[in-house]
Amino acid sequence: MRLLVTSLLLCLLINCGDKKYARIEIKDSVLEVEIADTEEKRALGLMNKSHLPENEGVLFVFDPPQKVSFWMKDTSIPLSIAFIDKDLKITEIRNMFPYDVVNRTISGSPVQFALEVNQGWFEKNGIRAGDCISIVQN
Repeated sequence: MRLLVTSLLLCLLINCGDKKYARIEIKDSVLEVEIADTEEKRALGLMNKSHLPENEGVLFVFDPPQKVSFWMKDTSIPLSIAFIDKDLKITEIRNMFPYDVVNRTISGSPVQFALEVNQGWFEKNGIRAGDCISIVQN
């Protein structure tokens, strides 16, 4: 299953230089996301960015699934993060606060993906733990 999910994700990505993008659907909501699928891209995330458009985010990819942790070093945007398992189900959603280097946001279980969006986006769109995501072509 993990290979299938990873292959599906890779097939649906859109390349733009060294950046990759995909479209994600959750319930009736759609997000355009940048893919962070290398150690370097995962380390940078949204650091040093001053703005994140309303329906955009970053999808972090972990292969194999693992427990992961995030912090907000040099990140000025308040964010919400969804941890997503290998079956594309959201296992938990947490809020993260600008420039917080003391607290780490740690997944409660191994995850295949983590999805960062503007803080409150999940709640505003009625999305919660247990919902599933779909990765679709642009």
